[in-house]
Amino acid sequence: MSETTRPPGPPARSGKASALGWILTVGLNVVAPIVTYNRLTEHHGWSEFSALLLSSAWPVLDSAIMVAWRRKLDEFAVVTLVFLVITALVSLIGAHTARALLVKDSGVTGLFGLLCLVTLLAPRPLMFYFGRKFATDGTPESTAWWNGLWQWEGFRSTMRTMTLVWGVAYVAEALARIALAYVLPTGTMVVVSPVMIYGVLGALGLWTAWFGRRRAAEGERRQAEAQAAAAEAAGATTA
Repeated sequence: MSETTRPPGPPARSGKASALGWILTVGLNVVAPIVTYNRLTEHHGWSEFSALLLSSAWPVLDSAIMVAWRRKLDEFAVVTLVFLVITALVSLIGAHTARALLVKDSGVTGLFGLLCLVTLLAPRPLMFYFGRKFATDGTPESTAWWNGLWQWEGFRSTMRTMTLVWGVAYVAEALARIALAYVLPTGTMVVVSPVMIYGVLGALGLWTAWFGRRRAAEGERRQAEAQAAAAEAAGATTA
């Protein structure tokens, strides 16, 4: 790639497709599993394992809708499904005390962090697929645009750095919550645990947005410097 070129801007987003995609993603991958799990365990006496297993049907439904609608399997739904299954399996391991359940819950976020780190060895890291989910409206044009950005070294570096930071942060968060589960009273930890989960998620979200803007600004600055140098060299040649 020429030093004076830059990644193309995104195509015009389809407002309806984007809104519908967000509703399906959030509704079927986040809201529906949580509501289903809470209703079954708190009001119908289901076991955690059974409730989690049934909750995992929602991401499956989302994947089926995406395949029928866009002719492709959505990675975000797949990852959500995988972690619901992992959570269900982890809930079966070892003791079933309150402290053990808190430790197991921490282990799931730790596994997510490890998954991020492992994908750094893959052709494309996990944040590339998460970024595509939230930076595009899922149409073929916007998906092709996002995939095409991989040819740029700055974009590849950004995706790998984001994946590394998310992986390290979630591994550290999981280790901290496991340690606190053995130090703090269970009642206190029940409050602290979700605060840590969503606090880390919020901090990572803010950092990701800031880091993405910073990298974009750096790319524009390097492009301007390269264009200025090229213009100066051309002027010296014609002088």
